[in-house]
Amino acid sequence: MTANGTRYLNTHQAAEYLGLSPRTLDRYRVKGSGPVYLKFGGRVRYVTEDLEAWAEARRRTSTSDDGTALTGASR
Repeated sequence: MTANGTRYLNTHQAAEYLGLSPRTLDRYRVKGSGPVYLKFGGRVRYVTEDLEAWAEARRRTSTSDDGTALTGASR
């Protein structure tokens, strides 16, 4: 689905985009730890920019990095 040049992905498409299973994305959504999403009636949709932002926030330098090591680092 597209509107105003924005592409809206369903859960399966968003999961594929992120390399996750749709079920994992469902669980993240229920827990509130997944990417921002939109609800159109009963339909859940994701915007690719939101998926990218969510993924970017999970960048780490090591397994012990709590997410602060890249603060201020450029890509």
